[in-house]
Amino acid sequence: MIKEGVILGKRYEILGRIGSGGMADVYKGKDHKLNRYVAIKVLKSDYRSDEVFIKKFLSEAQAAAGLMHPNVVNVYDVGQDRGLYYMVMELVEGITLKDYIEKKGRLSAKETVSIAIQMVTGLQAAHNQHIIHRDIKPQNIIISKDGKVKVTDFGIARATTSTQTISTSVMGSVHYTSPEQARGGVVDEKSDIYSIGITLYEMVTGHVPFDGDSTVSVALKHLQEQITSPAEEVEDLPYSLECIIMKCTQKNPNLRYHDCASLLLDLKRSLVDPDGDFVVLGAGAGTDTDRTVVMSTEELEQVQQRQYNTDDDDDGDEEYDDEDEEDEDDDDDDDYDRRRQNRRRKNNVNSDTKRIMKILMIVAGVVVALLVLFLVANAAGFFSGPGIVQEENDTVKVPDLRGKTEEQAKTELNKLGLGIKVENERQPSNQYDEGEVMSQDPAPGEEAKLHDTITVVLSSGEEAKTTKVPDVVGRDESDAEEMIQDAKLTVVHETAYSDDVEQGKVISSDPVAGTEVDEGTEVTIVVSKGAEQATVPDIRNKTASAAESALADAGLSGSSSEEYSDDIPEGQIISQSIDPGSKVSKGTTVSYVVSRGPETKYVTVPGLGGYTEDQARQRLENAGLKVGTVNQAYSSTVGSGYVIDQTASPGSSVEEGTSVGFTISLGPEPQQESPSGGTGTGGGTDNGSGTGTDTGETTE
Repeated sequence: MIKEGVILGKRYEILGRIGSGGMADVYKGKDHKLNRYVAIKVLKSDYRSDEVFIKKFLSEAQAAAGLMHPNVVNVYDVGQDRGLYYMVMELVEGITLKDYIEKKGRLSAKETVSIAIQMVTGLQAAHNQHIIHRDIKPQNIIISKDGKVKVTDFGIARATTSTQTISTSVMGSVHYTSPEQARGGVVDEKSDIYSIGITLYEMVTGHVPFDGDSTVSVALKHLQEQITSPAEEVEDLPYSLECIIMKCTQKNPNLRYHDCASLLLDLKRSLVDPDGDFVVLGAGAGTDTDRTVVMSTEELEQVQQRQYNTDDDDDGDEEYDDEDEEDEDDDDDDDYDRRRQNRRRKNNVNSDTKRIMKILMIVAGVVVALLVLFLVANAAGFFSGPGIVQEENDTVKVPDLRGKTEEQAKTELNKLGLGIKVENERQPSNQYDEGEVMSQDPAPGEEAKLHDTITVVLSSGEEAKTTKVPDVVGRDESDAEEMIQDAKLTVVHETAYSDDVEQGKVISSDPVAGTEVDEGTEVTIVVSKGAEQATVPDIRNKTASAAESALADAGLSGSSSEEYSDDIPEGQIISQSIDPGSKVSKGTTVSYVVSRGPETKYVTVPGLGGYTEDQARQRLENAGLKVGTVNQAYSSTVGSGYVIDQTASPGSSVEEGTSVGFTISLGPEPQQESPSGGTGTGGGTDNGSGTGTDTGETTE
């Protein structure tokens, strides 16, 4: 686990771990260059020395980095630092679809279709770039706090063609895997569509269609068993949604939807015509293409021996009889056909009603057409059921249009609610063909407001002349822009905090000064925003150690002093030099005062000798002292009722409130006659003069 505060790539600060997967840990981080929060996926230490896993990890990043879509978790960066392989992604605050299903039990049909539309739209963007996800499941679908549905974790995805296969080492979760994927056969877009069907099934029923004691047994069910219609469990399930799920989960890939576009069309129609009979399911009943595919004994043994999970100890020794399996499959197909016919009969009506229904269908068709236009214009997915609210964002991320034709760029921007402006003058380029976008403003990845216009420059197809990048570091932003444009180059602006470069001046350029590039090449300049500002925390009433920790977390330092305080307990902070919430430069010192507790006062002990008891008491109280024990004693020198001595020396310094005792004289000791007729002291000591002292009673 990486400690908080670690900086990766001199840019990304680790703020804390938010999740963990089989290969990597995911941390919340902050991109200090663009001043935004991100998710950072870091390859676990177990795999950092394994070249296979590293290639797999980098393959994931490269596959996902090419996707820029509202329904896909975007990948911003990938890198290596101090032996750590990491990938920087969009941080999405929300809940996984798996957790959402578990929370609600099962979802309504409308909510299921609404989520599916966004999910399939994101997957379609991946398929359009020849990327097969291979691990579609509710755990990899995130619903953000504003209701946006995003596909994430292309953990085993890669740029591919329809002829590539997948091995068990990159097998996705077996509960959602397609039959051909479980078999180790050809994997294409239809495999993802099968997984979508399983996910839809779980959304409407609350559980997966196949489960077992081991991953092997579940995989065999995907290969051999027909999925039971969810309508048998969910009585009010719309007929169209039932058909969509059953078509997605056909064992034969050729009987499924051939792409996401056709699946999207049926999902949108299902919103306005839930019980419509518009889903075409396979070929005619009884044809070979409509039957469950039964594996040979050799194929079964291969599947049983395959390790789908490192924790799987099942030997996979189940036995199947092909003829019995074929009979069961025929029975399953016949049962489903009968169920479907029964549901269709329920939808049959008399001829008059049919005419009315025909009119309604025309109206519905118009509504569907308008709905499709609306969804395309808004990147799809703006319908929601209970608990899911899809709100329009104020800004969108600008896609990378370079290398696209004007028409392709326009289509992609319109999907995001953005417009396009093409510069009249085309520029020569050695990198892009004639008519392709060679530069754009704003740059890819930047935020733009809805309905903003993106300006693009198209390539003329001519060979571009070369020029050198001017040295603009340390110059004002406007001067730097002018110098770059004079060199017939295009400027892209970025900003970053800097402790060394004054605000408004250029920190760096990419490419660097002196690099020879084609005319029209984009030169990115990073302009200083000055020293990074920090928010001063409230450290009052905290201990000194807690205050230092809070200041360090904010990028500040502390300086302490001490004072007495009757109100603030000892060790806690009385005040701070900069008000909480103030914005200051990072590294600023915040002074604070620590309480020493109440101040101790000292007073001078007054002399009590020669004073009466009452006077002595008054003098002590006036001096801020307490009266201690009062004794009495005979004295031949001090008159009765006056103080003879005291427990604290007169003129000494003691703490205020200290108790001081004193002794009161009883006068001379009484004289008594002795048996010999002389006088004595009643048992006192004879001092030779015939007199002595004897202590009398003690009073308080």
